[in-house]
Amino acid sequence: MNGGARFLQVRAKAASGAWLLDETLAIVALAHDAGAIVIVNDRADIARLSGADGVHVGQSDLAPALVRPIVGTERVVGVSTHTVEQIDAAVLEPVDYVAVGPVFGTSTKQSAYQAVGLDRVREAARKAHARSLPVVAIGGITIDRAADVIDAGAASVAVISDLLASDDPEARVRAYLHALA
Repeated sequence: MNGGARFLQVRAKAASGAWLLDETLAIVALAHDAGAIVIVNDRADIARLSGADGVHVGQSDLAPALVRPIVGTERVVGVSTHTVEQIDAAVLEPVDYVAVGPVFGTSTKQSAYQAVGLDRVREAARKAHARSLPVVAIGGITIDRAADVIDAGAASVAVISDLLASDDPEARVRAYLHALA
């Protein structure tokens, strides 16, 4: 957050619910003090109980239509997509953003999906923008590729590996913000 990140995701797929709630409560408190938004991956219950700003679900998680009553209308709901059919379905769900990816190859997250490329980002952006939904590009994003992804129609990029590859993630976030300004 000190580097300027304002949209954070808590993701701990194998964590116990109790541990995840405790950690998310602490992260939400710090993030909110810094003016940042916190989204919890997969767990609508943890998002609601922790006071997080929303939840992000994947294709094998609860559908956004089932998540929305849990978190309410005031919280953000996002959904991951990988195929044209998933994008088509996502834009009809009660979501606040659509994520698409992996745009490029990534080793951070094991997935059965291959890299979708910038053409899929363009297609997702066209379909999502018709419903006034922003697109978040995920997977294999680097500082050298981020501007191309934004130019393809993504409103923002989600980054893990490229931030953690540096000895100074805070400075790396600042570099992203500068490069995309």
